[in-house]
Amino acid sequence: MTASVESPPAASEGQRSARSLTETVFRAREISIAGCLALLVLGTWLSNHRFLSDQGIKDLLLNASILALLAVGQSVVVLTRNIDLSVGSVVGLSAFACGKFVSGSGHNVVLVLLLGLALGAACGLVSGALVSFGRVPALVVTLGMLYIIQGIDYWWAHGEQINAADVPSSVLSLGSGSVLGIPYLPLIAAVVLAGAAYYLRSYRSGRELYAIGSSPEAARLAGVPIRRRVLGAYVFSGAVAGFAGALWLARFGTVVADNAHGWELTVVSAVVVGGVAITGGVGTVWGAALGALLLTTIGSALVVLKVDSFWQNAITGALLLAAISVDRILNLRMTSALRKRSARHVTKA
Repeated sequence: MTASVESPPAASEGQRSARSLTETVFRAREISIAGCLALLVLGTWLSNHRFLSDQGIKDLLLNASILALLAVGQSVVVLTRNIDLSVGSVVGLSAFACGKFVSGSGHNVVLVLLLGLALGAACGLVSGALVSFGRVPALVVTLGMLYIIQGIDYWWAHGEQINAADVPSSVLSLGSGSVLGIPYLPLIAAVVLAGAAYYLRSYRSGRELYAIGSSPEAARLAGVPIRRRVLGAYVFSGAVAGFAGALWLARFGTVVADNAHGWELTVVSAVVVGGVAITGGVGTVWGAALGALLLTTIGSALVVLKVDSFWQNAITGALLLAAISVDRILNLRMTSALRKRSARHVTKA
């Protein structure tokens, strides 16, 4: 009788220990990524001092901004033990649609951003509905959406190109302007990042995304509305990708049908390298953004060091494999450690 009464507190203490251990390990992952990033920047700067010039730092921040935004949206989906492979094609479609919308007109920049958000959210809604309510595997749905959106984009463009000369200066200034020497795009990415991090940590619905990824069955038994949460994650990811497409137009001015082609795997790599477990339930958007910054900095460093760009893909692939391997090893060790702790608590009880 005594054992049965004491068992729930022991289980609760085990759960708290699991959360504490997991948070400690993955906080260490984020710190190690920041350390690798600092070493990379330092080494490149020692080789070429212009790497950290005012313009060099601005270029690093600008190059990482759009990828970091996409990583934030993707990480919210990955936390639920799903994936969104359509983000790159959504960026391309949104950039072209926004370019057509403003081409030769004086539309307000806010309307351009809202159009990108709405278009991306619609794409995310379709993917999320099929995954959550249709119960179709996320890999199949989002891969299919990738090709469908690409097809629509190519059909619509017909080889047409949106030129910077056709884009209003108010839109282009968003991609080239700055405040206190800091470009607008990194500031926008930082605001979205901080908002997503606060939501995931402070709101019940945000914490439920972690619960779904950790154990869908346990989340269901706890009354978590899994379908609605997964749908919301996909809508958020799509909206962020559409928003990033509008910023792509502002950043580059010139837009074609295959913008951001192949970025899907780069975004997933940034998320996983940043410490968000591909199996869901673990990680932060801060880590995902650090992963995006690390990958873009590697690309910039290779250019400065005059190394063949082929090596960027090779390094990205190696980092992805290493991150997944580390996650697997850590999960096995944490599971073993938690079993031992639970066994000791039960014995004491």
